[in-house]
This record gives sequence, C-alpha cells and structure tokens, in this order.
Amino acid sequence: MKTIVLVHGFWVTPRSWEHWIDRYQRAGYQVIAPAYPGFEVEVEALNADPTPIEEVTVPAIISHLESVVGALDEPPIIIGHSAGGAFTQVLLDHGFGAVGVAINSAATEGVLVTPLTQIKSTFPVLKNPANRHKAVGLTPEQWKYTFANTCTEEESLELYRRYHVPASGRILWNSVLANFQPGPQDVYVDYHNDNRAPLLFVSGSEDHLMPPSVQRSNAKHYKSSKTTTEIKEYEGMAHLLPAQKGWEEVADDVLAWAVEHAGWRAANGA
Repeated sequence: MKTIVLVHGFWVTPRSWEHWIDRYQRAGYQVIAPAYPGFEVEVEALNADPTPIEEVTVPAIISHLESVVGALDEPPIIIGHSAGGAFTQVLLDHGFGAVGVAINSAATEGVLVTPLTQIKSTFPVLKNPANRHKAVGLTPEQWKYTFANTCTEEESLELYRRYHVPASGRILWNSVLANFQPGPQDVYVDYHNDNRAPLLFVSGSEDHLMPPSVQRSNAKHYKSSKTTTEIKEYEGMAHLLPAQKGWEEVADDVLAWAVEHAGWRAANGA
C-alpha cells in the first residue's frame, strides 16, 4: 500500500488534516499525519498546557519528520500546509519523498516577499519581542483574518474551536530574522538541487498569511531545469485550505497531481 504523509502547520495540529486522512484512506492509501514533537496530544490539551509548543524547535521537527518518512518501505507523497509546506520543501531537498506538495506554504530561506496581509497576520506574535519565549495564540477575530477570512463568523468560530492552538513565538521570530543572519538557517534548501522530487505549490487566492505572491516567489527561486516545480491557485480560498469549505476539490486535485508525478498507479491500484 502506498503512503501519503500529511504535515501540519503552526496554530493547528494533525487534526486539521482529519478530512483528508479519511478521504485518502477511503481511496486506498496508508495515511500518516505526524505531530510535531510534543504535539501528540489533543488540541484541547495543548491549549490547556502549551509547554510543548514553547519548547519545540525547527531542527527537532525536521528530524522527527525525517525519521517518520525514512522508516517507510518506499518514498511517500508528502503534503504540507503552511509551515508544513516549508518543512516539505526541506524534506524533498534532503532526498525524502517521491513527490511533494506545499499548500499555502511558509517561505524557505531567501524568499523576501512580505505582503501587508502577512504582516498583519503575524503581528499578534511579532508585536512584542517577549513573545520569542512564549506560545502565542490567536483570538477568534485574529484567527478569522489569518486563517478563515472567506468564512462566515459562525464558520470561522467553529473552525477556531476545532483546530486552533498557540504557535511558537521563538520559531516565528527566528523565521523573520533568518534572512538577516549569516549562513544557512533552519528552513534552508538548495534551489539548484537537480535530484529533488517533483514539487507543487498550491495557493488560496484570498490567503492573508501566506498569499499567492509568497508561493510564486518561492517557486521561482528553484533554478534546476531537471526537476518539476509547478504552481496551482484556487480562487476564493483562504489559508485553512485543508479544512474550509471546498477542501474536497483541492484534496482530489493534489492527489491526482502527486500520483501522476510520483509515477504511481491511481487510487486503489496503488
């Protein structure tokens, strides 16, 4: 049985993939949605005690993801959302995965595009340097702007209650400073890597946190003519693509693209 690995982003947990997990399992795939180290508990537990969020680091996350993917019998499809999209790019650069999909991806090192909506989305964390040592949550209003701006108030609040957890202030602050520090940083990739597996960037046209301009810039950084790097944009979609209305189309399109570029047979023939 072929395997799909789903990598979550910040302010959420693997629960954000619950619909995709069920859909892909029904299609005949083994699906793994690994949590970051310390995030193996439920959303409610992390909200009650965010200590694991305060302690997690990007190297620890990447090392854990590599151990999960490396333990599989054969390279999987890797699909990452938001920060998970950046981690997916790192995994591919390190030689893991048959194919990768980065959905509303955080940028890897060297991508300098910073839209105003992104600044507003991350302001709750970046407004105070003291947040570098904290796990910082979003209010329902901040969540709606950042993750669910195309949803109704009721829909956004339902998603907030179901998926929201605080995010690591340290990681977010370090990501902002990465392009101003010497040497490769935590989300460094070799944009000239000829051996990298095929990569698809997926973008929601209305995403405030990681807008299409970020995805386009990230994709353009890849310079190898021997690898596949493509972009697909979905009109009317916000940042929380894995869980907002219309996720089914995205999940099916992504799977079809990934299966084709991995050279697999279609679902249930895997």
